[in-house]
Amino acid sequence: MRYARAMNQAAAPSLAAQVRTAVLWRSGSQVFTQIVSWCATLIVIRLLAPQDYGLFAMAQVMLTLLNTMNGWGLASALIREAEVSEQRLRQTLGMLILLNSGLALVQFLSAPLVALWFEQPLVADLVRVQALAFLAIPWCALPHAVLSRRMDFRRPAQVRLAAALAGAVTALTGALTGWGVWTLVAAPLMMLLTEAVGMTWAARAPIRPSFRFAGAGHILGFGGVMTMTQLFWFVQSQADVVIAGRVLDPHTLGVYSTGLFLAQLLAAKFVPPINEVAYAAYARQQGEGVEASAPTALLATIRLVMLVALPAYAGLAVVAPVLVPVLLGDKWNGIVPLLPILCAAMAMMTLQILFAPATNARGVPGIALRVAMLGSVVMPAAFLIGSAFGVDGFAWGWVGGMAVLTAATVRLSAPALGLRLGALAHALTPPLVAALAMAGLVALLLALLPASLPPLLALIAVVPAGIALYGGVLHLIAPGRLAEALHFVRHRGEGEPTPKPTPAKSA
Repeated sequence: MRYARAMNQAAAPSLAAQVRTAVLWRSGSQVFTQIVSWCATLIVIRLLAPQDYGLFAMAQVMLTLLNTMNGWGLASALIREAEVSEQRLRQTLGMLILLNSGLALVQFLSAPLVALWFEQPLVADLVRVQALAFLAIPWCALPHAVLSRRMDFRRPAQVRLAAALAGAVTALTGALTGWGVWTLVAAPLMMLLTEAVGMTWAARAPIRPSFRFAGAGHILGFGGVMTMTQLFWFVQSQADVVIAGRVLDPHTLGVYSTGLFLAQLLAAKFVPPINEVAYAAYARQQGEGVEASAPTALLATIRLVMLVALPAYAGLAVVAPVLVPVLLGDKWNGIVPLLPILCAAMAMMTLQILFAPATNARGVPGIALRVAMLGSVVMPAAFLIGSAFGVDGFAWGWVGGMAVLTAATVRLSAPALGLRLGALAHALTPPLVAALAMAGLVALLLALLPASLPPLLALIAVVPAGIALYGGVLHLIAPGRLAEALHFVRHRGEGEPTPKPTPAKSA
């Protein structure tokens, strides 16, 4: 019973203090984790060829598809439960083991069909080995739910850092010893294995499953809706590779997928950790009956995330000509014209994915499901149209598709959350204006620099200037935004009251 008592135990600090601590641990640790991962990634990218990344992208399609059904939604359902017994934890573990064992078998048996679609025989072997990943997922998903209920994101952060180190060592070993594309398969598997062991130990989660599922129907129902949402999300997010893999050669597909990876870094690596904390916090508010604060909490999240995201995307788009040669090498220069297009799409995507934790915690996961269903139609259509225009067409497909999905997300979510469109625009306008002003001034500065200046020196010259310009413009038009962010970071003590909303005049 110690697992259940620990999960249901009320914490002394206020919710506001717990959220601050959780965000700082989760996002702060993510920075260190990504520093470790990126140091290894940049070395590996320079050692491997673009076609290796193209083959890996083809193999990832099947893994990503089946990952949408891996049962994380079942574990997430526990976070919303008022009380969770040890038996319920063991039942959930049993569900996860059965489900993921089946997915591993499906992936192994379907490998020849995936290779046939892409007309690349090596892809079959890659897909078979990647099936091992599913065997570790139950031991990651259940501990994650246990720790999220406690609002404990410190220990998971430590585990993920250890997993990143294990993956980095594996990646560097493989790249330096000539594993080729297998480097890209081995490193994630080592990370997942390390995380499974570490998370189970950190959460003290049960390791003995129960396969008697009486009374767990509501968990299956909630988890089923979230799983369906992820399935439709797969269609919208992987349709480009499925289509591009048939019309682009492995080298060009590798350039495109690596450019997309670079553009998605913030949305894929830094926003999900914040969403983890947000979902747990929204669910706690819902459980305590604090429904009126739902739009306020969501707007606070949007203000803080977009304060960083918008200048990051604008800066990445404008410095691409000097950033890509420095980070990746000249052989990846084909990414340069793609980045500004993809960054525009990812800015919209970053905003769009912030809504699902709020609506899911509110008990209406059907909204995210409807948006994902729409995306499963809109995004493939956009990529099919874009495929007629080569690799640039796929990038523009992201822009058109995300514009539709972002508008639909706001339209469907706002009534359920009590969110006013004027308040949303008020949250977004200051960082957007400051980011665009910064991008224009940095582009002008780059144009004035001597053409003979090495890319590294040009980057060193414009990045600090861009940061200063963004901060200066934002402080001029909305000084309250920077003050709000500093307040969040500084006032993280336990037991403090929830801060008052930022006055309207401070934007």
